[in-house]
Amino acid sequence: MPDLTSLFRQICSALAVATLPALGACAVTPALEAHSAGPVIEIAQGRLEGVRQDDLVVFRNIPYAAPPVGPLRWRPPQPAASWEGMRDASVFGASCVQPAIARTSLYYDPPEASSEDCLSLNVWAPAQAENAPVMVWIHGGSLRIGGSAQPMYDGSVFARRGVILVSINYRLGVLGWLAHPELSAQSPVGASGNYGLLDQIAALQWVRENAAAFGGDPDNVTIMGESAGALSVTYLLSSPLARGLFNKAIAQSPNIRAVPELSRPVFGLSSAESIGTGLADTLGQGDIEALRAMEAQELIDAATRSGVPSQGTIDGWSLPLQVVDALEAGEQAQTPLLAGFNSGELRSQRVFLPPVPASEAEYEAAIQCGYGDLADSFLSLYPASDMAQSTLDTFRDAIYGWAAERLVQAQSANGLASYLYIFDHCYPAARERDLCAFHASELPFVFGQIGDDAALSPNWPIPRSEADRALSTSMIDYWVSFAATGSPDSETGPSWHHYADNQSYLHFTDQPLARQDLLSGMFEMQNELVNRRREAGQQWFINVGVNAGRSCPAVSTPAE
Repeated sequence: MPDLTSLFRQICSALAVATLPALGACAVTPALEAHSAGPVIEIAQGRLEGVRQDDLVVFRNIPYAAPPVGPLRWRPPQPAASWEGMRDASVFGASCVQPAIARTSLYYDPPEASSEDCLSLNVWAPAQAENAPVMVWIHGGSLRIGGSAQPMYDGSVFARRGVILVSINYRLGVLGWLAHPELSAQSPVGASGNYGLLDQIAALQWVRENAAAFGGDPDNVTIMGESAGALSVTYLLSSPLARGLFNKAIAQSPNIRAVPELSRPVFGLSSAESIGTGLADTLGQGDIEALRAMEAQELIDAATRSGVPSQGTIDGWSLPLQVVDALEAGEQAQTPLLAGFNSGELRSQRVFLPPVPASEAEYEAAIQCGYGDLADSFLSLYPASDMAQSTLDTFRDAIYGWAAERLVQAQSANGLASYLYIFDHCYPAARERDLCAFHASELPFVFGQIGDDAALSPNWPIPRSEADRALSTSMIDYWVSFAATGSPDSETGPSWHHYADNQSYLHFTDQPLARQDLLSGMFEMQNELVNRRREAGQQWFINVGVNAGRSCPAVSTPAE
């Protein structure tokens, strides 16, 4: 008996004409091989067999680039190999190598396996998808930890809404973000550092080439990330190498801090190459080949102990400008944007916070010294009457609030549909632990992880009520609608107006509420501060609030 799938492909090839540009109907879809144990699909690299979940199909551990091991460590991602026969795509691949974190951490969710052979992605799709919007999820974790296999990031809720959800791994820590003079010299473009970003770009290229095989529209791709994933979204918006690979962007709790330049110090930061040589010296490794010879986990752990940060590098190629400079120059990707942050971000990130001064007078003196003529504006937003809360809010806005609104403002100024939100919802399990609207607490609502069966890390306060579920439904509505059409809409919530409409935003509290002028005066004061710091060649990340006045004699020991 002839191979019916091969015959079908031959027929499709014979029918290929200019009026059928994607031949989506001729792709090998799961329906064509229903006799298989799982759904089968063909992509550019070969055939995949995934798993069925009711009316969904799921394909896991699809390599989008070659394993970056041996001589490929600290190289731009190379094409993934093709394969003969059928590849099993039923089980997640390894996460990228990363350090362990404390079992007591709110974010404790260790990978089942980790490896340098980690450049893979996963696809959730409706079984009969046709020209569906595609969302590409970029996980958070400080560019150091996390992975696409984390149970919270199950893409089923999006696929059930008609979206194809793709989740990706990318190189982490020193394996993904190390710059070094030898690496720059080995590069055809004279650059090093942003290997994790280049991985993300390679994954987006893979999506563009293969989305149609899953029934997706390669011309309707939305990138989406939270925390370090949102930081990655800002890098992708700024990178010329990512142009044309996505059409919309969602940034949940982004930041826009200054990062090192490749070979010269800026904004009080050492050059990225000098950070790399410093690490090699600390580890007693004379050159890059010695570092390449180190076992990956040993290297990651040693770099973590040394305190080397994971961050982008302004390399003149993949990231030619600081993100804020790209926004100011209008050189970012011209795409619609949805961005926001959480009201209690720092409740789970208190490590960023300075001690509270011993008295209100000392708090005000530190602010007067650190902010000068902006002090009165600062104190009206962050008063001394509740120093603990004001400190939480100061760092929330300096790290996340200003960044989210700056992104939305920039896109809006270019006439692009742009939407701002604040997530301000609290629920009993979070309230009991003083974690209302903490950093990443919107994630269960975006991914529909509500109730006792929610796939959350063991230390995560679980949202359980019907009100939580209703809010989650609304948020998913907005996210899916934005990905599909560029306009976030929900039948269970208010209209979400463009930011350009009097600084409109959506307030996600117990229910979505349409509002204007988020935290009135916050953005203007923070933006002026950032501009002054930039002009003075200073960083603008956490040297704020009381930290801004640390050198002032009026600031004494913290209160007991």
